[in-house]
Amino acid sequence: MLKTSREIIARLKQEGWLLAHIRGSHQQYKHPTKPGRVTVPHPQRDIPIGTVRSIYRQAGWPWTEE
Repeated sequence: MLKTSREIIARLKQEGWLLAHIRGSHQQYKHPTKPGRVTVPHPQRDIPIGTVRSIYRQAGWPWTEE
């Protein structure tokens, strides 16, 4: 499970998500073919588990407890 904003953003970019909007400390990513947006607080080292779960849900990634 990815826990830092840097790791999450790297995976989003690897999967084709593009930076669409920045407001304050939050970045929004949009995918050319997938619906919706993914919001990531950046820069942040340890993102709370609830926020990580929300990011996974927005990106369509499977959630696994570790």
